[in-house]
Amino acid sequence: METTAKLYSLNYSNAKTYLFVLLFVVGNIALPQLCHLVPYGGPTLLPIYFFTLIAGYKYGIRVGILTAILSPIINSLLFGMPLVAELPAILIKSGLLAVAVSIAAHYSKKISFPAILLAILTYQIIGTTIEWTMVGNFYDAAQDFRIGIPGMLIQLFGGYALLKAIAKI
Repeated sequence: METTAKLYSLNYSNAKTYLFVLLFVVGNIALPQLCHLVPYGGPTLLPIYFFTLIAGYKYGIRVGILTAILSPIINSLLFGMPLVAELPAILIKSGLLAVAVSIAAHYSKKISFPAILLAILTYQIIGTTIEWTMVGNFYDAAQDFRIGIPGMLIQLFGGYALLKAIAKI
């Protein structure tokens, strides 16, 4: 399941980089607010990562990384979620996702369901391992695998669908 698409690698000197970062950060602020209306919506649906996936895959590592860093920090400052204590792990996973999807897009050169799946598994497995070393508790570190599977599926199927919808843009 692959779709030919226009994929970009925007530079920091390009004004479009910051326009897209702004749009994706706003998405990563709005979506978590909606998801937090549902009990355990954040940990279950993992909304803070959704637009980071789109940003990194469609517009490259720079847009992805800026979105990955700014989204959790701004959400934490504005709404107290994620908690400051959770920020390091979320920033690491978010950054890993931006890198993983950027690499997946670079090598696949298409919107590829298997490439997106591999990127999601990569950031989650590496991120969980790093978080485990940080918190010293595998059960806590593996929270995304314990209760966040719906969120990973939304990233996979929703991310693939949105990327296909904006493929020619």
